[in-house]
Amino acid sequence: MAETHSLQDMRQQAAIAAKVFIQRDYTNGTMCQFQTKFPSELDSRIDKQHFEETVRMLNNLYAEAEKLGGQSYIEGCLACLTAYTVFMCMETHYEKVLRKIAKYIQEQNDKIYAPRGLLLTNPIERGLRVIEVTIFEDRGLTR
Repeated sequence: MAETHSLQDMRQQAAIAAKVFIQRDYTNGTMCQFQTKFPSELDSRIDKQHFEETVRMLNNLYAEAEKLGGQSYIEGCLACLTAYTVFMCMETHYEKVLRKIAKYIQEQNDKIYAPRGLLLTNPIERGLRVIEVTIFEDRGLTR
């Protein structure tokens, strides 16, 4: 039977057993994307398909954030015309996608990762260098 944990239980009761870091993938340039290689440390906790789908979705969202288009061009022009003060009252396309990413990570933690004693950390909290996966010990958590 699969173990189930809530995020709140994990943060309050569980000790951190290990951390796994998913590195950036620079094979296609400096665009923000992460390696989809499945870390062996997660082998007994989550299946490879769930993990790879999460990383693939994050890579797609970051590609969407960095995509240049008409909206980005207009934002840039408005920024120049207003000495960048326009950003005090307007959210950029990039910021909107970052909010979407944060929501996606929260959903993944709630539905997939936390029940397995894992916690994804938003890459923005690590300077977009890595995806951090925290592995919690099982002691003190109910199964």
